[in-house]
Amino acid sequence: MKNTILIFFIALSISVFPQQNKTKNTSNLETITLGGGCYWCVEAVYENLDGIKSVVSGFSGGKVANPTYEEVCTGTTGHAEVVQITYDKNVTDINEIFKVFFTVHDPTTLNRQGADVGTQYRSVIFYKNEDQRRAAQSIIAELNKVKVYDRPIVTKIEPLIKFYKAEDYHQNYYANNKNQPYCKMVIQPKIEKFEKVFKAKLKKKY
Repeated sequence: MKNTILIFFIALSISVFPQQNKTKNTSNLETITLGGGCYWCVEAVYENLDGIKSVVSGFSGGKVANPTYEEVCTGTTGHAEVVQITYDKNVTDINEIFKVFFTVHDPTTLNRQGADVGTQYRSVIFYKNEDQRRAAQSIIAELNKVKVYDRPIVTKIEPLIKFYKAEDYHQNYYANNKNQPYCKMVIQPKIEKFEKVFKAKLKKKY
C-alpha cells in the first residue's frame, strides 16, 4: 500500500468536487456518520479538526435496537462502530472531512482495521443527504481512478437509518485513557499522522 499521507495531497488537488457555499450562517451545522474501524481512533482524530463541534461514538447499520457494546462486539447485530460528527460549514466542509477519513484509516481492508477484525470494524459512510452521498461517491471514484491504494476501496456508502450512542465510557476515550496500551500503540500514531498532514486545519489550541 502506498503511504496514506499521499491520499490527502492527491485528494486536495482534485477539482471534481463542487465547492460548497460557506456563507456565514449561525445555524450552519450539519452531521455525518462515519465508520473507519475502532471508533476510539476515529473520534480522537476528528476532535482535533477545526470546524468540528462534536464527535459522538456509537453504532449504525445494524438490525438490533439500542445495542450494547458487548452485543456489537459479537458481530451478530450488523452494526458498525461509527462516530457521528457535527461540523460547522462556515469553517469546514464534507469534502475536507472525507479527506481526513481516507487518510487516517485503510479503506481497502474488508471488515477490519489492523488487528481489529469483524463486520463492526467495516469502512462505511452513512450519508444524511444527497450532497453527502455524491461527495462520497466522487472521492471514492477518484481515489480508485488515480490508484492511491494498491487495492480497490471497499468503503460502503449507505443512508443513515439510525444512530445509537455508545456507553458513556466510550466517549472521549483517548482523551481519558492516553496511557492505555491501545491508545499509545494504535490511536496515537493515527493522531500524529493527522496532525502532520492537516497541520493547517487543526483547532486553534494547537
